[in-house]
Amino acid sequence: MKYKNLFFDLDDTIWAFSDNACDTFEEMYYKYGLDAFFNSFEHFYSLYQKRNTELWIEYGNGLIKKEELNRQRFLYPLRAVGVDDSALANAYSEDFFAVIPTKTRLMPHAREVLDYLVSNYNLYILSNGFRELQYRKMCSSGIDGYFKKIILSEDIGLHKPAPQLFHFALSATQSELSESLMIGDSWEADIVGAKGVGMHQAFYNLSGRDEFSFTPTYHLKDLKELMEIL
Repeated sequence: MKYKNLFFDLDDTIWAFSDNACDTFEEMYYKYGLDAFFNSFEHFYSLYQKRNTELWIEYGNGLIKKEELNRQRFLYPLRAVGVDDSALANAYSEDFFAVIPTKTRLMPHAREVLDYLVSNYNLYILSNGFRELQYRKMCSSGIDGYFKKIILSEDIGLHKPAPQLFHFALSATQSELSESLMIGDSWEADIVGAKGVGMHQAFYNLSGRDEFSFTPTYHLKDLKELMEIL
């Protein structure tokens, strides 16, 4: 199969969201004196991550709006330890969103892989992330120049794995389905979504997942494997 168009997820596929978010939260934790309420940063962050995962699923299913997602995920850890302080949650939320897009850590070998691919393929971002953050993340980390277009779920109000978003991405980039490949770390959003519209997929298996409802077109443990495939 000769591909022409490569659609990349951004967070934890190219841009190291988990690492950058953890770094930013730790900064906020000490800046706002949250160590007065929690046993440790790890205690705070484990509470945040659990509820954040649940809220993103609700957001992806259209059950809550972006504003409610952000309100709940920052307030929840405080309430979990008996601190009902919306003003504090709002302050560190605003600061978090100001700082995180300035972080520059990328996934291992990401820049090397993009350098290898950019001259031979049309590279695009297809992400469920927020518009006001994704562009800034890419500029801060110096990867914006690799991609011809950024397609976001907010563009049409639907999230991966919705087939409408994949069809929209193909239309917006004038890409043929048979010449396109989706590359991402989320099995449900990226791989199941792409499979649902008949697009080939490359699953970047960061979690070590070993149960699959189908076999993806490609199975990656390292982005560098794309240089052998493409």
